[in-house]
Amino acid sequence: MKGLILCAGKGTRLQPFSFSQPKTLLPVAGKAVLQYCVENLVKSGIKEIGIVMHPSQEGIPALIGNGQPFGCHVEYIYQTEQKGISHAVKQAEQFIGKDPFILLLGDNLIGEQLQTLIDSYRKQGSDGAILLSEVENPQDYGIAEIDGNEIVGLEEKPQQPKSNLAVIGAYLFESPIFEAVKAIPPSARGEYEITDAISWLLEQSYNISYTVTEKLYSDVGTVARWLDANQAVMRREWGDKSSIGDNVTLENCKIIPPVIIGANSVLKNAVIGPYVSTQERVHVENCQVASSILLEEASLKDLSTPIVNSVFGREVRLKGRLKGNATELNFTLGDKSSLNLAGDQDE
Repeated sequence: MKGLILCAGKGTRLQPFSFSQPKTLLPVAGKAVLQYCVENLVKSGIKEIGIVMHPSQEGIPALIGNGQPFGCHVEYIYQTEQKGISHAVKQAEQFIGKDPFILLLGDNLIGEQLQTLIDSYRKQGSDGAILLSEVENPQDYGIAEIDGNEIVGLEEKPQQPKSNLAVIGAYLFESPIFEAVKAIPPSARGEYEITDAISWLLEQSYNISYTVTEKLYSDVGTVARWLDANQAVMRREWGDKSSIGDNVTLENCKIIPPVIIGANSVLKNAVIGPYVSTQERVHVENCQVASSILLEEASLKDLSTPIVNSVFGREVRLKGRLKGNATELNFTLGDKSSLNLAGDQDE
């Protein structure tokens, strides 16, 4: 069995952060989303993994390499046009061959061990399997209609959903999926949808089983969901503990776990946490920060109002004491943004 991870999407809903790097490389609890996908596949015994990416996304092979550090072999497959999930799957036909494979969306975090999906597929003797999760807003997802142990229909963002079981971005397919992705027409939005390909398989009498997970699932597709995912993973994996990187300077700071501080960072006269995750070389001084993400070399100084639910891009510079009675502030500042709340000139 092989693995396939789709990473070529533009990540427009994660702008401005996806301007400078693929959304699959954005950190959640100190680790790229893509890395969680690779590790999940390897834990399930999958050693051959294909990553579908755009040629411009050089950061992906720079991080993952040939897969050896993760205990697998990785092959890169290029998708020059983003025309939907089914179109991306079609690019991988030569890599997959006749093997069954698990398909993951590279911007989804799935806490469920993928072995449960494999076990469902083998136990039912089906032609494929899908991981489902109960959601409160089924109108926003691809929704499965089930009968017994099988899926009998799929609807993309239905107005009147037949269940609350959402397709969450983990699939197991056999080679007939390649017939399906070639047979379907583009959708109204001009993309080749994976739900249409699965519906084609069902129409051809292929059996698709499913597993329902109650474990962590996060679609890291917007800034709000990114922050939610960061908090959920930190709560699950760190609890009441924190991680402080090498060569970190802490002076007169209060750390409220869970907190992750990247290497070579400087924190002075600050209250940090809970649920704060930083990359390397950040500088936080005379500030209070909670439930936020700071990318490389972000700098926050002399902020009198607590910062919460914020994301700061690479080399952001934020300083100054804001006038007024605000009890907290939140920011979404892209790479190399500079903002002086006090309005005075930099020294």
